[in-house]
Amino acid sequence: MIHQYKNNGYNIILDVNSGSVHVADDILYDAVEILSKYVPDRKEPEELAKEARQAVELGLAGRYSLPQIQEALEDIQELINQEQLFVEDSYQDFVVDFKSRKTVVKALCLHIAHDCNLACRYCFAEEGEYHGHRALMSFEVGKKALDFLIANSGSRRNLEVDFFGGEPLMNWEVVKRLVTYGREQEGVHDKRFRFTLTTNGVLLNDEIVEFCNREMSNVVLSLDGRKEINDKMRPFRGGQGSYDRIVPRFQQFAESRGERDYYVRGTFTRYNLDFAQDVIHFADLGFSKMSMEPVVVPDEEAYSIREEDLPAIFEQYDKLAVEYIKRKKENRGFQFFHFMIDLKAGPCVAKRMSGCGSGTEYLAVTPWGDLYPCHQFVGQEEFLLGNVDTGVTNLAVRDQFKSCNVYAKEKCRSCFARFYCSGGCAANSYNFHGSITDTYEVGCAMQKKRIECAIMIQAALTDE
Repeated sequence: MIHQYKNNGYNIILDVNSGSVHVADDILYDAVEILSKYVPDRKEPEELAKEARQAVELGLAGRYSLPQIQEALEDIQELINQEQLFVEDSYQDFVVDFKSRKTVVKALCLHIAHDCNLACRYCFAEEGEYHGHRALMSFEVGKKALDFLIANSGSRRNLEVDFFGGEPLMNWEVVKRLVTYGREQEGVHDKRFRFTLTTNGVLLNDEIVEFCNREMSNVVLSLDGRKEINDKMRPFRGGQGSYDRIVPRFQQFAESRGERDYYVRGTFTRYNLDFAQDVIHFADLGFSKMSMEPVVVPDEEAYSIREEDLPAIFEQYDKLAVEYIKRKKENRGFQFFHFMIDLKAGPCVAKRMSGCGSGTEYLAVTPWGDLYPCHQFVGQEEFLLGNVDTGVTNLAVRDQFKSCNVYAKEKCRSCFARFYCSGGCAANSYNFHGSITDTYEVGCAMQKKRIECAIMIQAALTDE
């Protein structure tokens, strides 16, 4: 499968099955576009058929000379011989039966607090309640969750635990005790915990910052961008804005992190379709690592992102990509999560096809110990997998997620982005279509645009 597009003056050709990316001149780009109609995906390199060659010569006649066309065809043939163009899909055989994989849990999202001190208007967690009631996780439940993770992690040494909410700092003492317990178990079981924390920053203080810098591998700081944007969507329960209170704390915290990971994470809605300005605002505040995610809510919500918004959103990603390149070249660059693509290595084959591993490798744990496929399914009883006391008992749901991959999703099979997005979010698919093996089309369109921009950025930064 071939995907071609033009962006910021670059002609880009992506061979989907090999992952090869080519920045082409006009004649090569145009020749491949014609050949794509004649040359099927292939495993073994073959000579270009006479019919295909003639189609290129005819299609490009008048724009290029015959020697130029023939030289382009020879270049294309060389790429085919090197298995960098028109490569057959060899991954499909790899997932003939994904359900036969041994289930190994490697990550937990601990809902340490089903409560929050903000009232974000788009919050899928209903201000921390998750379709239920407010609750804080006890140390005993959290300890059982860590024991469950260790017991079900097989030979995997590196394990991940994200303290999530609601707002996890509302249950800070339990967070600290669980980190201490996890560290104690590392030597006993030859494991290594990677702890992360997601916070709105309201309760950040020096003691918490010092602890996070010592123990947390990553910290996600929630902020939506410019003051007027953030305060519209992320107010306190009394309606007051949160920007002035949290931004100075986030700036101090980010500076204190040094080389340790952190991310300022925003959400954009229909109210700020010019979200590139919010990302740039993050950079101007001194943050160097950030993401900006589109809100995912039904169309009837006033702030929802709809299909008619996509052209404006695509324009914003293009603008952001150009600014991203400019700042990188000026040695004042920043990391934007969706523009970070490793074209030389990247994730393993299984992850390319099945994504985050929700429902199998990655589980969410409620304050009372129930297990769900991920944080976005919490409270939906049809997806209840079990409990930290019993383990995973709902094997039918687990096996649904075990079989969820890009080849189980009809819309993904012919999509150029399938090995980058790994089929997208199962929760979004379910919420919009009632199935985890469908896709959320608006989200897919934005993801494909981000991938195109990310690949173009790689081309621009190496073209110096």
